Amino acid sequence: MVYHRRRQRDRIRDQVVIATKYGFDLAAFPGLNSRPEHIKQVAEASLKRLKTDVIDLFYQHRVDPKVPIEDVAGAVKDLIQEGKVRHFGLSEGSSKTIRRAHAVHPVTAVQSEYSLWTRDPEAEVLPTVEELGIGFVPWSPLGQGFLTGKVDSTMTFDSTSDLRASFPRFTPEARKANQPVVDLLSAIAKRKKATPTQIALAWLLAQKPWIVPIPGTRKLERMVENIGSAEVELTSADLREIESAFSKITVQGARLSEEHMKLIDR
Repeated sequence: MVYHRRRQRDRIRDQVVIATKYGFDLAAFPGLNSRPEHIKQVAEASLKRLKTDVIDLFYQHRVDPKVPIEDVAGAVKDLIQEGKVRHFGLSEGSSKTIRRAHAVHPVTAVQSEYSLWTRDPEAEVLPTVEELGIGFVPWSPLGQGFLTGKVDSTMTFDSTSDLRASFPRFTPEARKANQPVVDLLSAIAKRKKATPTQIALAWLLAQKPWIVPIPGTRKLERMVENIGSAEVELTSADLREIESAFSKITVQGARLSEEHMKLIDR
């Protein structure tokens, strides 16, 4: 029976890609710690908790200014050579940092916040990863839920459990000012017989074939809705329409709190 369960688990493991991260000092959160010895300790702990013998994609959660990125890349390279990690990833790294890391060991994926209303990566990061052949993984592709159309100016956020309570973009005033972004998605969704969520994700999928958004959800029906975005076709005309309409909208509020923005590599 134990052998059977182990074989079943191994078959499932072969069908999934496991990505996890290192880089925060949990004892002094949100402090950073990307020292090579800490990276290797985190890898060992992750392997044990995940009950697997290899991590498919190991991301640096945030760039640690106290540790040269070459040392970070070298530590992950060691783990890859030991067979404990398959691929090296970065999160919220600048173009310069990505290039420096990639020179030590190829970076497979870069993760940054990117969506219709958060366009920061377009200036430098997206051209860099395209040049180097690196995949791009947008986190919060639904704007922390705002782009779904289910967050309005009257919603409240628990300051002890919901980070959005501290994000300038989620003040009642900012949400009211940013409603035109949702209205735009809703108008396209109605025409396409889709949802604003699916249009927001389809917009990302239409940007480049190597962009793979990672929407988060706790509900099965939302996961099904998210997957359905892959079936939504946005034509060149649709994309031009979205871009033209969005260019007339000024998004109000910073995407993260001042404390969290300090952790972004720029």
